[in-house]
Amino acid sequence: MKARSESQSTAKPLSRHRRITVKIGSALLVDRETGLKRDWLASLVADIADLRQAGCEVLVVSSGAIALGRTILGMGRRALRLEESQAAAAVGQIALAGAWSDELSLKGLKSGQVLVTLGDTEERRRYLNARATISTLLKLGAVPVINENDTVATSEIRYGDNDRLAARVATMMGADLLILLSDIDGLYTAPPALRPDAEFIPLVERITPDIEAMAGAAASELSRGGMRTKLDAGKIATAAGTAMIITAGTRLNPLSAIDAGERSTYFRASDTPVRGYKTWIAGHLEPAGRIGVDAGAVRALLAGKSLLPAGVTLVSGSFSRGDTVAVVGPDGAEVARGLVAYDAADAVRIAGLKTAEIGKTLGYEARSAMVHRDDLVMSRSMIARTREEEMEG
Repeated sequence: MKARSESQSTAKPLSRHRRITVKIGSALLVDRETGLKRDWLASLVADIADLRQAGCEVLVVSSGAIALGRTILGMGRRALRLEESQAAAAVGQIALAGAWSDELSLKGLKSGQVLVTLGDTEERRRYLNARATISTLLKLGAVPVINENDTVATSEIRYGDNDRLAARVATMMGADLLILLSDIDGLYTAPPALRPDAEFIPLVERITPDIEAMAGAAASELSRGGMRTKLDAGKIATAAGTAMIITAGTRLNPLSAIDAGERSTYFRASDTPVRGYKTWIAGHLEPAGRIGVDAGAVRALLAGKSLLPAGVTLVSGSFSRGDTVAVVGPDGAEVARGLVAYDAADAVRIAGLKTAEIGKTLGYEARSAMVHRDDLVMSRSMIARTREEEMEG
């Protein structure tokens, strides 16, 4: 287990980072009864202004539209139907964007609202468009305030939490640090609300299955996330070379509190990060399907080869050519992700076939690779596990 439980300083001062993405949970920003927490927001904006003054670019991923909207509309704490959540988001987004604009302007900063859906980061063209928009905002000196477009997103086409959205934004924009402000001050060996004896972990060098087993569920009905989604975010971020911090945002000036030594968990970025085009592939949240492969195919992939149909043992899911699929080994663990060269129906037909048999089976001249190596990214945990086995051997 790559974690340390002793207290230690692991991160450089925030102001020394080039670009930081900060994610704010709903419960930090919105009070169930009174609405927006203006004093808290003002203190966070003061921290952002200090970072900007030091030359650090800051992007904000702000939850709270639905929570704020339901407070404004007097919807109480009852469960909302989809159309009610979307209506609350429509009201809350206006109020939230106005609050951010007002507070940032008091510090001499401009802001720009960017509302995204899952497709805006999963589809390559829309991903590039979103990146260009946010890059332009940063070049013009504005602070981008990003949120999921809850007015149109449904359960089938949504991120479901802003932790993973923040990780996707951070990697898309090449941030060197992602900060998740939460109602918990970091990672523990077990959910501290359930296990008072749980130990705090200040440093995670690599997110392993043992680390993932420490995750619990969401701590508040205002939040759709929990420690599990934060670790999912950590895997996306660290694989792309973005370090991550989880810390409590409940205190005022939560960013300056990190530099002051308040408790937080630091997740170290990978020493061999995925870059560019493959960052987009690796960061896909929901692969369209799964392709099972044999041990020989796993070895070939680790050696930098393409995935050939001969090594495929299982095809599941409904996907089209160009979709992202997860490649899993004989034990069911994810080995890699990549853009598949075949529709699901044809992938099923050629699974297990040698290259010379593909064209005869499909009736047309086909690609030799199920997933080409240029369109494939190996799982960081698989690479690390292989290195450990080699060292033990």
